[in-house]
Amino acid sequence: MIRVALYARYSSDNQSENSIEDQFRICREQAKRERWQIVGTYQDAAISGASITLRPGIQSLLQDAQTKKFDMVLAEALDRVSRDQADVATLFKHLKFAGVRIVTLAEGEISELHVGLKGTMNALFLKDLADKTRRGLRGRVENGKSGGGVCYGYDVVKRLNSDGEPVTGERKINTAEAEIVRRIFREFSAGKSPKAIAADLNREGIPGPYGRAWGDTTIRGHVSRGTGIVNNELYIGVMVWNRLHYVKNPATGRRVSRPNPETEWVRTEVAGLRIVDDGLWQATRRRQEEISRKYANVTKGVRAYHAAKLNSLRRPAFLFSGLIKCGCCGGNYGIITRDRYGCLNRYRRGTCDNSRTIVRDKIEARVLAGLTEKLVSAEAVAEAVQAYAEGLNQMNRERRAQAVLARQKLEKVERGIAGIMSAIEDGMYQSAMKSRMEELEQEKQEIIARMDEVPQDVPDIHPNIAEIYRKKVQNLTAALDDPLMYAEAADAIRSVVGEIIISPGDKRGDFQISLRGELMGILYIATERKSQSPPEIITKVASGPRNQIKKAVPSGAAFFI
Repeated sequence: MIRVALYARYSSDNQSENSIEDQFRICREQAKRERWQIVGTYQDAAISGASITLRPGIQSLLQDAQTKKFDMVLAEALDRVSRDQADVATLFKHLKFAGVRIVTLAEGEISELHVGLKGTMNALFLKDLADKTRRGLRGRVENGKSGGGVCYGYDVVKRLNSDGEPVTGERKINTAEAEIVRRIFREFSAGKSPKAIAADLNREGIPGPYGRAWGDTTIRGHVSRGTGIVNNELYIGVMVWNRLHYVKNPATGRRVSRPNPETEWVRTEVAGLRIVDDGLWQATRRRQEEISRKYANVTKGVRAYHAAKLNSLRRPAFLFSGLIKCGCCGGNYGIITRDRYGCLNRYRRGTCDNSRTIVRDKIEARVLAGLTEKLVSAEAVAEAVQAYAEGLNQMNRERRAQAVLARQKLEKVERGIAGIMSAIEDGMYQSAMKSRMEELEQEKQEIIARMDEVPQDVPDIHPNIAEIYRKKVQNLTAALDDPLMYAEAADAIRSVVGEIIISPGDKRGDFQISLRGELMGILYIATERKSQSPPEIITKVASGPRNQIKKAVPSGAAFFI
């Protein structure tokens, strides 16, 4: 019997979630007619079909295809799988290599011809849709209406036209926000830094764009791209559209902005939306030119640094980058000066009172020492391991019991099918036997599918896991000194660390550092189960259960180092 996996997707919030179930329903009906065995379902909800890279459903399908879990993929149509021609071709190639066919209700079995012709049609559809959208937006902008989202300092005008249809793109000045805009321009042109302006606004409790806290980048933005408060020409009554265009990164599937030549910009005068006068605008431009001349060499060095980063692997800059948190505000700790970590909310936004900084080498040494000496000896972790083991044992027992019941039911169904077949062979055929045979066959398929979906037992935890873990972390720490081993060792160590929380101590230079370690990472390092997918139980002692799909058992611990 052919084993089939179902795939469904809907693309945006404009479509109902019922679309997924509707696609699965018609696919199940087709599988029933063809007497195919459904062994799994995969879905991606509210995700664009322009790329498969960021779709977890299609990625899981590809992984399971490599392990021979099914023989065929069934979908409503090829564009439900992907509208990107290259992605369709790649998916088809990988599934063909795994010996898995693609069948859709609209096109039938997919071949190289479908991939080429349908992929081309979908690519043309996407391009035509994009062109029509751009034409509509350009016409709106040339008529003095907004071609994008809401800009700080303005409100959306909601009204209906004579036909009762909503009018889009109209804006009006928000008086309170407009005064904040003028204040920012005045202070910046007078010599105040964007960081200081942002800190003052946050201190006064003035909400920034979209209700968020102010940051220096929100104010200064990027001059050539026209981003940031002080670069927005709409504040002088000029609407600029088409500064940027977007292309998809083939490696990640994400859109990346690229500047357009100034000759392609669309500029429209909208005097009614002017907030800043010419004198204040020109004063701001002079201040920017002064800053540009003063820090020309610094800007050149920063651009060279970022260009180099684009050509390297996207790894964390330092061992614990992105994992260190401020114990006062909960924000991120990052590099603020050479080799020193500080609270970014303090130094970028002024929203935190924690002014303590710590040398990078010092925090890394304390964390590594904590990982080897304190993490596995903490009482919370000992309890977590015990509870985790008990939870696994209970789940294993439940799985075994379910498997026994399923096998018994399957044997009963197979005996029923055999009985009907024997009666037919003996010449005792009745019309009711056909429908009963179909019911039993469908029930058999459902039982087999449920049995295949039951996860395998998780191996027992080694009784000496703490000591095994300690030795491996010591080896990984030593490997950090080897340039060839650093990347792999750093990734393994980061998998153990959940959060590093830094709080100022009573004395200057003192810190309270709390390390939250993930039990799952400890187990993987200690047992080297790299090929297995992680169990579904993921909780933390410090914050309580994070996932209660199964019985919640602690899987992490927090302690001071």
